[in-house]
Amino acid sequence: MKKFEELTEREVLALAISLEEEDERVYADFAEGLRQDYPASAAMFEACARKNPATAAADRTVPQKFGEHIPLVRRHDVRGFVERPALWLIRPMRIDAVRKEASTLEVETRLFYEKAAARTQDASIRQLLDDLANEEREHENRAQELDKQKLPASVKEDEEKAQRRLFVLQIVQPGLAGLMDGSVSTLAPVFARHLRQE
Repeated sequence: MKKFEELTEREVLALAISLEEEDERVYADFAEGLRQDYPASAAMFEACARKNPATAAADRTVPQKFGEHIPLVRRHDVRGFVERPALWLIRPMRIDAVRKEASTLEVETRLFYEKAAARTQDASIRQLLDDLANEEREHENRAQELDKQKLPASVKEDEEKAQRRLFVLQIVQPGLAGLMDGSVSTLAPVFARHLRQE
């Protein structure tokens, strides 16, 4: 594991590419996981999953500046990144947890780009990192716009009702059934999984 300050410009760009690819896939997984119960939110995350022009520019810059090989540098290879729970692997997804995670993801990635741009010596790389930071700001703005367009108050209210209904069906009812048949110990994993999503 490396400190951020120890990264070379090549590694910073490699990490930027990795972050963008990971974020796109996380958004796509959010969309897939929400599609059945929260279709409006799923559509919003699908829109966020599309590749942006600044990412394509980063993909081109690394070979131009440093050769064809792009090293594999991931978030967990660099000290200081927030560890993320793998919400996209947990089913059913909780809409409030997903929205909170998406917001954290955007802010953390933007701050990384701003910090990286401030320390790079190469003007073209600095410009690219500034563009990526601006793109993250745009994601935040676009998410708010999509939220207003696709998720008016009535839709959000319906999604919150659906979430409460799913909680009763998937957590409370099995819990009551376990109490009635004496198999309470089998419920521990179910409740533990729910608490991790809080």
